[in-house]
Amino acid sequence: MTVSLDNVGIVVEDLSAAIDFFRALGLELEGRTVVEGEWAGRVTGLEGQRCEIAMLRTPDGHGRLELTCFLDPAIIADHRRAPVNALGYLRAMFRVEDLDATLARLDEHGAELVSEEVVRYGDAYRLCYVRGPEGILLGLAEEIS
Repeated sequence: MTVSLDNVGIVVEDLSAAIDFFRALGLELEGRTVVEGEWAGRVTGLEGQRCEIAMLRTPDGHGRLELTCFLDPAIIADHRRAPVNALGYLRAMFRVEDLDATLARLDEHGAELVSEEVVRYGDAYRLCYVRGPEGILLGLAEEIS
């Protein structure tokens, strides 16, 4: 059996700000469009669904991120500031070449370290969690050479 991960999706309110944030991280915008119609609601179980999506990809082409902004129906729950031990907790981890430079770029887009510092995982990685626009939680990892 062959399985591959196509993309991870995150629901946002401000699609443009989220796109800018992930482009600062280093992702490339593939496209942006409105998704609607009877078929869309059948897939998600949301009748009358209308949303705008943006698809971004990692520069190596192996990972994709779908950002979704619902136009209809209205958002009914908000989990953006849930702690990391909450059920259904969502975090995407990105491997970066230069963690300090990445943090500086993301800082310009409102990113905040979850902890007070970047930590070291043995001799393998420097790691941190950051919250971006709308509280989006990301893990960032720099491999230690």
